[in-house]
Amino acid sequence: MKILLLGEKNNLLIDKLLSLGHSADIICDKITIETAKKYDFLISFGYRYILKKDVIDFFPDKIINLHISLLPYNRGADPNLWSYLEDTPKGVTIHYIDESIDTGNIILQKEVQDDIQNDTLKTSYDRLINEIVMLFNNNAENILNGSISSYPQTINNVNAIGGGKQAACTE
Repeated sequence: MKILLLGEKNNLLIDKLLSLGHSADIICDKITIETAKKYDFLISFGYRYILKKDVIDFFPDKIINLHISLLPYNRGADPNLWSYLEDTPKGVTIHYIDESIDTGNIILQKEVQDDIQNDTLKTSYDRLINEIVMLFNNNAENILNGSISSYPQTINNVNAIGGGKQAACTE
């Protein structure tokens, strides 16, 4: 499968995809439908652009986001910071991308506990990045072949929305 990683370069993700026999390209810039159509599957990880409807529609159940919050808490950018400011649960979520920001059905997620006495935003962020990469890598084949059932985002049947804006892309 030909996979396009949108956003942050992460060698552990790339190595996993290559070990499964897939090809993987990385792009940090805004993509067009013409670029996207060259791929079979899209993975967003720290991507700073909102994907257009034509790109999303072209990839039903073939475009996911790796997000470092326990969705539906803290959608958008800087979810780790918002989890502290809003005192919400911390965690990581792999979800399908839809037309809104971080609202697609959840594929997998994991709550991550703080080290309250020793954590800084940086150490907490690093732990969340490690957790999301591990969650993806441990389930990559099943995610890519669509064999994991997804479910809508709710908390006690009420959607929760966190603050934030789209994150910057880094390499």
